[in-house]
Amino acid sequence: MFIRSAVLHDLNDCFNLDSSYETACVWQLEQREDEMGISVALRKVYLPRPMQASYPAPGGELLNRWDQGGCVLVAEVDGQVRGYVDVGVQRDQHLAWVHNLVVDRPYRRRGLGTALLREAMRWGQQRAVRRMMFAVQSKNDPAIRFCHHLGCRFCGFNDRYFANRDIALFFVCGVM
Repeated sequence: MFIRSAVLHDLNDCFNLDSSYETACVWQLEQREDEMGISVALRKVYLPRPMQASYPAPGGELLNRWDQGGCVLVAEVDGQVRGYVDVGVQRDQHLAWVHNLVVDRPYRRRGLGTALLREAMRWGQQRAVRRMMFAVQSKNDPAIRFCHHLGCRFCGFNDRYFANRDIALFFVCGVM
């Protein structure tokens, strides 16, 4: 495995990776408001059978961030792009947003995602980034488990974040 900055012809490979995933559970949001305040609960709900889901395609934003000098890294295995991470920085907040982290389905659970994020964190450190944020679909339990594995903690949600109206769960972790 080799992690490197993406070049223009890598972006087409990034678009063609199998970003679908299988999940056996979803995170259900329950929000209540009364005179005493607002309470929010996230509950892990197991599905009757695993479901296949698709990850939102990056669209032209990936090309735009690459073109503007953002952090777009690829993971190469045997000379082929098998994963990528796309990170943008909010300098005034010393914060980096992980816009996309995709590992081709047959290459998951081999350390590519962790290696991509570690290199993105090094990139962020050079730009005074102190924290990295992730927006994860509430039905993407594998990504939520990955965030926990990295030591990230849940820090919020938006129930109208994604174009397909999925709930976004936000996770944050410190940069090494």
